[in-house]
Amino acid sequence: MRKILSFMLILLLLFAMTACGQTNQNETGKSGSTDADLSVEIDESTEETELASEDGSSEPSIKEENTMKAEFDFEKKTVTLNSGYEMPINGLGTYSLHGDECINSVKSALLNGVRLIDTASAYGNEEEVGQAIREAVSEGIVQREDVFVTTKIYPGDEMKNPTQSIQACLDRLNIGYVDLMLLHHPDPNDVESYKAMEQFVKEGKIRSIGLSNWYVEELTEFLPQVDTVPALVQNEIHPYYQENDVIPYIQGLGIVVQGWYPLGGRGHTEELLGDKVISEIAEAHGKSSAQVILRWNLQKGVVVIPGSSNPEHIQENTELFDFELTEDEMERINALDRGEKHDWY
Repeated sequence: MRKILSFMLILLLLFAMTACGQTNQNETGKSGSTDADLSVEIDESTEETELASEDGSSEPSIKEENTMKAEFDFEKKTVTLNSGYEMPINGLGTYSLHGDECINSVKSALLNGVRLIDTASAYGNEEEVGQAIREAVSEGIVQREDVFVTTKIYPGDEMKNPTQSIQACLDRLNIGYVDLMLLHHPDPNDVESYKAMEQFVKEGKIRSIGLSNWYVEELTEFLPQVDTVPALVQNEIHPYYQENDVIPYIQGLGIVVQGWYPLGGRGHTEELLGDKVISEIAEAHGKSSAQVILRWNLQKGVVVIPGSSNPEHIQENTELFDFELTEDEMERINALDRGEKHDWY
């Protein structure tokens, strides 16, 4: 009997000890892990995340991809847009060119190695620009794929009927496709017009799309309403109106900046080219004032499209890659900023 009682007492003690151990295990962690075990799991997880980041196996977010600043390739004289297409960083603006003067100027530019031609519906010269390019192709001066053509649709009636207006630009140019199409100014129908351009991109009739005369406030409101980040924003930029707050903002979004009126524009070119600071820098490099201004833009990451009908000036405006402005010279020109806009846009 004593043996039986002793055996029962031993069983009771063993049961109590087992229950106590289980309670202690549960208090240590719900899954039975100790603090040390949890620490090891967390450290391993963190290490895996860090390794994925370091070896590049984790893909960047869409936002990260779209905010990579485009860098100029000064050897190739191009920049790669966020659409994936290469664009020349200097070209010809055709704002004031019409008729035979326009045709001859565009062909002269192409003969001198210019591969970026800027036009717009509002300029009233898309037909001449298209004719000049077709003639240059037929004469063996260039191939169509070597020429980057930009055009724009205008606010008001054109943006009320964007699909019709975009197609009209393509028809007038008659060069197969447009490399870049911009909305010329903000407009109540600009979002709808931009989405119409997006559709033309899907159809292969336009390669890249962007905006003209959009600034920080306008971009902040506009961008959340569209699916495609603009490839380029084109604004007035010259030493007297530098947009030093706007340019970095746009570039920070992964958007290329292009400057119209780089030499000051209507009625202001003579004063700008004669500016003492610019003239002194030009003399030091054995260059013209125009070349110094255009080079200053390029070193700020701004594509330039100076307009001219003079073949000598057109050629001169291409000779921008055999010299470089010093930091001091860049700062001297930066100090000329007056916030002086030369057109109403």
